[in-house]
Amino acid sequence: MKLRVQNDRSDSRTALKLRESSTVMQSNPSEQRVHAGNGLSLNLQPELLTGAPVTTAAASSTDSSEVRVSMTGSSGESNGGASSRRSRVSSHSHAHSHSHGHSRAQLHSNSEHEFDPPDSDVDSGETSASLTELRCLFRWIQKSLPFLVILCAKLVTQHVLGLAVGAGLLTTFLYVNKNIQTQVFLQDRHSKLQCIWLLVFLISSTLLLYYTFLSETLYQSLIFFSPAIEPLGFWEVLWAVGITNFIIKFLFMGIKCLILLVPSSLVTYRTQGRWLMLTEELGQVHQAIAPVPLWFRYLVTYQESDGVPGLSLGVLLALLYLILKLLGLYNQWTSLLKTVRIFLAGEHTGSAATRAQCSEAGDVCPICQGEYREPRVLICQHIFCDECIALWFNREKSCPLCRTVITDKVYKWRDGATSPHLQIY
Repeated sequence: MKLRVQNDRSDSRTALKLRESSTVMQSNPSEQRVHAGNGLSLNLQPELLTGAPVTTAAASSTDSSEVRVSMTGSSGESNGGASSRRSRVSSHSHAHSHSHGHSRAQLHSNSEHEFDPPDSDVDSGETSASLTELRCLFRWIQKSLPFLVILCAKLVTQHVLGLAVGAGLLTTFLYVNKNIQTQVFLQDRHSKLQCIWLLVFLISSTLLLYYTFLSETLYQSLIFFSPAIEPLGFWEVLWAVGITNFIIKFLFMGIKCLILLVPSSLVTYRTQGRWLMLTEELGQVHQAIAPVPLWFRYLVTYQESDGVPGLSLGVLLALLYLILKLLGLYNQWTSLLKTVRIFLAGEHTGSAATRAQCSEAGDVCPICQGEYREPRVLICQHIFCDECIALWFNREKSCPLCRTVITDKVYKWRDGATSPHLQIY
């Protein structure tokens, strides 16, 4: 009885193993096709589950519970082949599941990398081109800042005199120009003493400058000659042209101070404005012509090692410079002619207003809000003081009330202002 029970247990274990093997073989049909191609064929009948002996003859059955296993040889070989096949199938399924899991993990990681924004790395240059260039420039400046400070200190010590002269000329020009405009605006109430002080200040500044650089004979540039500057390099020419430009401004600003010193009984306010305008136009023409000898000499100058090609190139460049300068002088000459015509003919901004017209307008000037002084009626029939409307037309072309265009030219420079533009070529 015990022996039979043991046999039944062994038969059940064998049947369980065969079911597992058949399930594995059915789940992998490609493996069945591979082994079937080797010519192995085996029919497992239901009797195998009950411990019946296995035959090697090929049998066919229509039962749905029948399991087909391809094999050849004896029953011992079939057992060994089945076990080896199970091991291969299990290893293949394990490898397949492992590779499938690995591929899913790789796809997941790739998708994460796709959606994650790329990290910006400054050192490797993976950021945008503009940000990378700006950071490189900032780093270069940061690293070179100590050297740049040392270099600037050296340049300042070498050219401290020239820098001090430039700063002094600029501050002098700004101070005198502002005070002249203030005195012109005050009209009859301007200070004669202030005008004398401005004139003396300009003369003393000019003489001190020329005395300091007496060996360079910079004053020759005022009469269109080239100063004695050796060597005549680019920075030397630029420095000499700048100083000459400021000195010419000082010269014509001094002439404006003299115009302000003339008594108002001899020169009315309107006449004074025309003189100031003409003086400024003449000063600008002088400033445009003064640099020509210096730049012409610099362009023509060549070294002996350059030979004939250097001389030819210098002459060609000088001729081109003269052509451009003549074109610029033509425009300034046209402006000067218009100013001369205005100076001779006067400004036709209106006619003298009658007492009845002033009464109709309320006897109050819209600009100064006071009683009319030498009232002038414009073509738009609006009435203003002569001085008030003259000041207005220094900046505008139209009527202050209705914006009707009265003149075709703004009468600039009548307020005593001097152009801050530096004519360096």
